[in-house]
Amino acid sequence: MEEKGNQIRLTAGEIAQLWIQYLNDSSSICVLSFFLEKAEDEEIKPLIKYALDLSQSHIQKITAILTEEKNVVPYGFSINEDVDLSAPRLYSDSFVLNFITQMSKIGLTSYAGSVAASVREDIRNYYMDCLDETMQLYKNSTELLLSKGLFIRSPSLPNLEKVEFVKKQWFMLDVFGEKRPLTAAEVDNLFANLQRNALGIATLIGFSQVAQNKDVKQFFLKGLEIGNKHIKLFRSKLEESKLPAPMGWDSEITNSTAYTFSDKLMMFYTSGLVTLSVGYYGTAVSQSPRGDISAMYNRLSLEVQLFAEDGANIMIKNGWLEQPPMASDRDELIRKKNQ
Repeated sequence: MEEKGNQIRLTAGEIAQLWIQYLNDSSSICVLSFFLEKAEDEEIKPLIKYALDLSQSHIQKITAILTEEKNVVPYGFSINEDVDLSAPRLYSDSFVLNFITQMSKIGLTSYAGSVAASVREDIRNYYMDCLDETMQLYKNSTELLLSKGLFIRSPSLPNLEKVEFVKKQWFMLDVFGEKRPLTAAEVDNLFANLQRNALGIATLIGFSQVAQNKDVKQFFLKGLEIGNKHIKLFRSKLEESKLPAPMGWDSEITNSTAYTFSDKLMMFYTSGLVTLSVGYYGTAVSQSPRGDISAMYNRLSLEVQLFAEDGANIMIKNGWLEQPPMASDRDELIRKKNQ
């Protein structure tokens, strides 16, 4: 990297990653602060605190980077505007532990992508540090789930006794006839997507209970309908191969209906999770040779994308969607010059 006086400018990829991470971490500070305020389990509290400290540290570092580069810092979210720490408890500690575990998994994927998108040495090193921290968070949360008997393992398969090769196109192309057993990758993706949807449904139940805006509440209720349908489909595919499916987290939500999180914050979280599901479904398609399963994921992915568009429209209507960094509109600049 060049000396500080001749610092290399940030690339579009680096700006994009820093910008979205700022939004993610500022929203996480609000949610984790609430979780920490309401936590009762003395083993879970330190984990929430560790996750919160990471997000606060990230906000400070990103702010310093963007300020030095003379880039505006995103507005993001704040405890003063987007969460009421005095509100009644909304989720159980067990739910919070699983929530943090799932978020750390997402973080591992996100930070790995950020490392790959970073060219400048200081940005690359920053994201490698984030990756190390998040691996520790995932390790700690997984170990705590295991020690409490709350970790949900994916199904086990029989040991392979010999190497075999596929002999018929039936392995890939049979959509309507008798189905072959699921491959290990298909099982893992169905189970993981079922788990993610189950946790997402529990999250949306809580959000729908405390939402203030009518359109936002209806959006969450529609999300619950879609999530339950997807869970039913994933469960049916596992059951076809006589494999168990995980249970939901509906019982881990309290009856609170008091204002807890701002509608803006809940919409941001929900829209982010919806967008991530499109990526997970895409991965599942690439790893599912069985035609009926890949067709199912493609169909569900389109449904999720349309749902995401509804969410974006609500956020735009209410002035909640921050515009991401964009390339200059040269044509518009030229038109203004000539006016």
